[in-house]
Amino acid sequence: MNLRKSIITAAMSAACLLPSLCASAQEGMTPYSKYGYGILNDQATSAQRSMGGVGYAMASGRQVNVMNPASYAAIDSITFLFDMGITMSKLWSSETDTQGARHNEQEFGGGLNYVTMQFPVAKNMGMALGLVPFSSVGYSFSNSISNGSEARSGEGGLNWLFAGYSIRPVKGLSAGVNFGYLFGTVINDTYVYTNNGSQTLFETQVEVRDYHLQFGIQYGYDINRDNRVTAGLTFSPGKTLLGHAWGLNYDMTQTSNKADTVGYTSLRHKYTLPAVWGAGINWQWREKLMAEVDFTYSPWSDAKFPDIDSEKQTLEFSDRWKLAVGAQYTPKSRGSYLQRVTYRGGGFYENSYIKVLGNTIKEYGASIGLGLPAPAGKTLINFGVEWRHRQASPNSLIKEDYINITLGINFNERWFYKNKIR
Repeated sequence: MNLRKSIITAAMSAACLLPSLCASAQEGMTPYSKYGYGILNDQATSAQRSMGGVGYAMASGRQVNVMNPASYAAIDSITFLFDMGITMSKLWSSETDTQGARHNEQEFGGGLNYVTMQFPVAKNMGMALGLVPFSSVGYSFSNSISNGSEARSGEGGLNWLFAGYSIRPVKGLSAGVNFGYLFGTVINDTYVYTNNGSQTLFETQVEVRDYHLQFGIQYGYDINRDNRVTAGLTFSPGKTLLGHAWGLNYDMTQTSNKADTVGYTSLRHKYTLPAVWGAGINWQWREKLMAEVDFTYSPWSDAKFPDIDSEKQTLEFSDRWKLAVGAQYTPKSRGSYLQRVTYRGGGFYENSYIKVLGNTIKEYGASIGLGLPAPAGKTLINFGVEWRHRQASPNSLIKEDYINITLGINFNERWFYKNKIR
């Protein structure tokens, strides 16, 4: 009972704090996040990130899988799941300037990443609630201009507060939906310092307040007693966004420092999100070994994102696709402690939606992790380490390498079980 109260308290506290923490927590700082809505997040938990970020075909009643809402029906009738994760990041970046000199920088980032929970509704029905990051923005850099210098910085991002429901109408087949509220603000600042002493700040803000949907199905088939194959498919429809965008101009040399609004527009019919398709195939051998391959596709080249001060100019995006593979192995679920530890690994390759000066952004990486059982019960402490590399192509522009350390606590409690008096 004390553990249950502690989880409830932690959930309520995290739910109150996460909106501000999600907006400020950054997995490193990257100038590439200044384009569009920032660096996108696929809503993978710490355990899934240790497996390359797979999850479309994962149907486990022991962990929350936001990547495919159809998975919620896999939970049994007496289990309550609560999962929260944090991330710590270290970034190394390098860039060669026009004179051939190489510049290297290091940055740190991180913070509370997500909070989710899942519980049964009825037989073959499950539900999930949570708050997860949708995108993040964080960067800071400076450069010289003809009559002085300029400094650019950005922060913010979009968060997704969701509720999901899933049902299994027939054996092996489940379907679900995530319905949520997409909110957040992307802020980009440009400071201009001229040689004659003037200082000017131009700030743009994109504020999103809208709903967001995701649909999913999964079908599992038992090949034999030991082997099971599951296929998963998800779809998020494209939509125009609701909210506002504006540009502000500050003359920093004036004592009043009053801002002039140089551009203002509604997001409707001007700023859009494209549809997102996700597909995966999962193979499980007994309760020991699981492996999955996922593919994500989103036609971002059709998305709209105009400049705030000139709606005639629109940022150019690339179609996004991502291939991810991952696996986990548990030697013996009822053996010694080391035998009950879950060992994970995976990797991915992504063609980002961001496009810079005609160059597309490529990203790839690998990850490993452990699922460490708590001393009592089915609770797992998920620890993972990711390496990611990001650069533009065909011109490399800025090269970035990340080390992300993820830590998640997956509480697994039997809250709906009634002890019988004998």
